[in-house]
Amino acid sequence: MFSKLKAGCFRQSVRAEMGSLLEMQKLLKKKDEKIRELQVQLERKDAEIVELKTKLDKYQSVFKPGMAAMSGTAGPAAVRRRAQGISAEPQSMKTLQDVTKQKFKKYIKSKSSKDLIKAAILDNDFMKNLETSQIQEIVDCMYPVEYSKDQVIIKEGDVGSLVYVMEEGKVEVTKEGNKLCTMGPGKVFGELAILYNCTRTATVRALTKAKLWAIDRQCFQAIMMKTTLQKQQEYIEFLTSVPTFKDLPEETISKIADVLEECIYHEGEFIIRQGAIGDTFFIIKKGIVNVTRTDPGSSSPKFIRSLKKGDFFGEKALQGPEAVEDIRTANIVAADKDSVVCLVIDRDSFSQLIGGLGHVSSKKYEHEEDNVAVDNEFANVKLSDTEIVATLGVGGFGRVELVRVKGFNNRTFALKQLKKKHIVETRQQDHIMSEKKIMGEARSDFIVRLFKTFKDSKYLYMLLEVCLGGELWTILRDRGSFDDGTTRFYTACVLEAFTYLHQRGIIYRDLKPENLLLDSKGYIKLVDFGFAKKIGFGRKTWTFCGTPEYVAPEIILNKGHDLSADYWSLGILMFELLTGSPPFSGSDPMKTYNLILKGIDIMEFPRKISRNAHNLIKKLCKDNPSERLGNQKNGIKDIQKHKWFEGFNWEGLRSKTLCPPIVQPVKNTTDTSNFDDYPIDEEDTPEDFTGWDKDF
Repeated sequence: MFSKLKAGCFRQSVRAEMGSLLEMQKLLKKKDEKIRELQVQLERKDAEIVELKTKLDKYQSVFKPGMAAMSGTAGPAAVRRRAQGISAEPQSMKTLQDVTKQKFKKYIKSKSSKDLIKAAILDNDFMKNLETSQIQEIVDCMYPVEYSKDQVIIKEGDVGSLVYVMEEGKVEVTKEGNKLCTMGPGKVFGELAILYNCTRTATVRALTKAKLWAIDRQCFQAIMMKTTLQKQQEYIEFLTSVPTFKDLPEETISKIADVLEECIYHEGEFIIRQGAIGDTFFIIKKGIVNVTRTDPGSSSPKFIRSLKKGDFFGEKALQGPEAVEDIRTANIVAADKDSVVCLVIDRDSFSQLIGGLGHVSSKKYEHEEDNVAVDNEFANVKLSDTEIVATLGVGGFGRVELVRVKGFNNRTFALKQLKKKHIVETRQQDHIMSEKKIMGEARSDFIVRLFKTFKDSKYLYMLLEVCLGGELWTILRDRGSFDDGTTRFYTACVLEAFTYLHQRGIIYRDLKPENLLLDSKGYIKLVDFGFAKKIGFGRKTWTFCGTPEYVAPEIILNKGHDLSADYWSLGILMFELLTGSPPFSGSDPMKTYNLILKGIDIMEFPRKISRNAHNLIKKLCKDNPSERLGNQKNGIKDIQKHKWFEGFNWEGLRSKTLCPPIVQPVKNTTDTSNFDDYPIDEEDTPEDFTGWDKDF
């Protein structure tokens, strides 16, 4: 009886527990369904956010930057806007020749003032990167200025050309009426104005009587140019005095001069020790060294001779094959109480740069000259023969319109309009004339063709090949980023354009997605040559120009730059295409430049960038231009042979048989669906009769 009762209770308990378990399972099932429902809603909302952001980007990218800020919707990283190129006034060759002889006016100041200015410069993120000799010149050339309480030193929106160092007093910094900070003695401000002609981004007002030191852009840039040119000329003179180098081409000598490093040795210090293995070549820049040798059976070294400024030693280290080691046959000892300074290059750097002396002596430095026949097809076309169909783009200098041309049935063209008033105000006349010449002569499948130019009292016009696939910038904006294969294809197209330009000594200087257009087949063409310049080989140019996120460190520091600046920008482009954003981007241009000067090594690469792509970007973005891939012994071939391009079909690209990763649909010759919509230009542009454009 008891056991039956016990069994009944047990069954009842089991049934109750089973019921509870079933109830719990039902509840869990309901919760799972609710979670899935919420996940679906979240995914839908995420998709809506992405769609709305794309629409917002499209809207704000076609209006002036100030309009987005006025709406209150824009933030530093909130909206992807088209990047604006900037440029200083071009430097003429006469200026470059005269600058090394230029003498600067120096202002008397106390030791304490000099020390304060120098300390302020070394504390500034930008100016601390200058060389010691440059800083000394700047300190000497700064002149005194004073402001009374409540006086405005810098006004937001004004065009500026001065940088200041505070010595006494206190100032307040505001932007759009909002206080940013206060500053006291020992601070630098206004430094962006010494790089190029720009408007002030904030207002600085004296809170007390203030004593400052100032220097203008013209003097600053002249100091930077003079010190760099003097050093380069001195190095070249040293190199050409060495028999090993005297017969080398000018551009090779210039490259070696760029890679020389200065090393300091104190009295009694061994520079070379007899019997050691060496691979370094030395030229004495300053001081005296003693050459000694210990003969077999002797315990003490014997004096051979002394060497002085301009003398050299260790040249055999550069002459033999890399596998052959140079055994030093003598001691070289610093013998100057004021220390010895040597210019040094090692065999590895020398070999990477120019491939060794045998490589150079057998290399021909004859560069192809273009003999482009005049394109008579457009000789009789007049501006009045063009008919505007739609707007393709809007930029700082004007607009680009899709046009038909009388007599050219079933074809359309791009007509670039440039405001003469804007060109004159920003002193870009030389750049515009250079753009016309370079584009008019260019014959590459990866560069947009220029067919004809026109002008009237308000505008200059360029009749260009049209690419109806749209801007790469627009596609990147809408997709967010590209995969490895897509980025590789577009990078390869740019490399083909660079190969064509660099073989002719032309630097481009404005690489960015905004200047890459897709043709109807999906291939990339380079456009907008406003900053391009023919500089030749082994020479530098000095004008600060480009897009802030893309400029190389040597441009920012006004050291002079050459074709290697384009390889830096190629690395930046790769990073932006793979991630959707350039690696260096600050809330204002000066912050961006300071990030660039800190170098690519401080950047944290996203996981989505593959190991080989990461490696190539870092090799392209070396701080030292002579170390950049593309600027070494094999030129652009070194980039094409990098592991990231392994297996890439270069011949298919050149013959245009390779299938592009993205082909934008183009229905007909007037289809502008791949471009954003732009507002009508209602600005009244004044006429300009300066006459500078007579050759356009």
